[in-house]
Amino acid sequence: MKSPEIIVAGIGPGGEEDITPAVVQALGRSDIIIGYKYYFRFIDKFRRPDSICIDSGMREERERAEEAFRHASQGKTVCVISSGDAGIYGMAPLIWEMKKERESDLQIEVLPGISAFQKAASLLGAPIGHDFCVISLSDLMTPWKVIEKRIEAAAGADFVTAVYNPKSSGRYWQLYRLKELFLQKRSPSTPVGYVRQAGREDQEVTVTSLEKLDPERIDMFTVLIIGNSHSYGFEGKIITPRGYYRRTDNTGTSIGQDIMIRSFRTIEKELKNKEIQLGRKWALLHAIHTTGDFEMEKLLYTDPDAVENLYEKFRSGACKTIITDVTMASSGIRKGALQRLGAEVKCYLTDERVPGMASSLGITRTQAGIRLAAEEHPDALYVFGNAPTALMELCDLIRKKKARPQGIIAAPVGFVHVEESKHMVKPFTAIPKLIVEGRKGGSNLAATLVNSILCFDDAQQLRPGRDV
Repeated sequence: MKSPEIIVAGIGPGGEEDITPAVVQALGRSDIIIGYKYYFRFIDKFRRPDSICIDSGMREERERAEEAFRHASQGKTVCVISSGDAGIYGMAPLIWEMKKERESDLQIEVLPGISAFQKAASLLGAPIGHDFCVISLSDLMTPWKVIEKRIEAAAGADFVTAVYNPKSSGRYWQLYRLKELFLQKRSPSTPVGYVRQAGREDQEVTVTSLEKLDPERIDMFTVLIIGNSHSYGFEGKIITPRGYYRRTDNTGTSIGQDIMIRSFRTIEKELKNKEIQLGRKWALLHAIHTTGDFEMEKLLYTDPDAVENLYEKFRSGACKTIITDVTMASSGIRKGALQRLGAEVKCYLTDERVPGMASSLGITRTQAGIRLAAEEHPDALYVFGNAPTALMELCDLIRKKKARPQGIIAAPVGFVHVEESKHMVKPFTAIPKLIVEGRKGGSNLAATLVNSILCFDDAQQLRPGRDV
């Protein structure tokens, strides 16, 4: 005589092709099949003609479990069905808890099924290629405070995150809150996919971004998957690479750029004021990344739209030349970005005319270099990372109408005339300016601010360093 048993079976998301052979066999040998009434349509062809189906409403899980124990104790083979996998937000935990509660000697067998998030992931491409977690937004059995802590943890730890029970008729705001929390930790461009009725006739698949995710398009039959910082879109799908470290990934991201991307996202999370104009934020992220100094939030001054306007000048060809005060500043400007935009960098400090001019006029060599530059390139972008006297010289030339720069980056460093030179630049309101105020600055800082301008088209995606 067979031993009384309860089989807890995951029947997959809905399609016949997604029901495992083990579950098909279990349905065929069960006397009683118990489940939510909606799911019987998916398994009807696999059960015996003489088997009995006992259905119930959506929230009657405990009643289903009690029915299963009642029939199994009478010697029947009982199969309790759950959609997806029975162990993931399904009936398996409840059946085992009830066995413990009743001190029952009934045999329990759990048969896994393809979960809804797995089916959704397959339809979205390969979004779960690395560490992931699954979170339910239903607060029927879990307090919202606990759910919110889990959301924050998942977002902060860069897990690919699958979201179950995102909305219902009574729960309309929770998904809005999840989006808000993720945007505090993740880039707005993070890929997001969602699948409605995965594996069923009226299946719908959508790929978007975290920023553009519209909770109003989501319902209780939808599963969402939010990518991590390395997920990317490809041919309308979402791909999450298995490994972070490689020479390049399928997006062409090098190891150096990968590190820079993650560094920028770390810096962005730690900014005191995140609600700033994109151009200013982009320059600020570069400045902090180069210096490791969050005081740049206070020290970096940018004219409104300065980064955006200067990038457009280079993109349109209105500006083709960058003049630096010293060669160290010019060496830090990315050659790949210059090549893309058809621009060049010049430093007149090494010009053979400079020593004689500086000696005869009693000025510094950097001043002499700027005078020569203004004669030949009066409308260049002028960049200062070392010499305050050179910056003061440019200000004098502008007032005398001998120079008309497209823009100025003022980041000389030191203790003599440094702060004054920066004050002298500000009255030129018609010229876009980026200024590192106070005594701080440096050639590396000046160069990285130039790079932020030349690569501004990467700012929206928060993907710095393509020339690294």
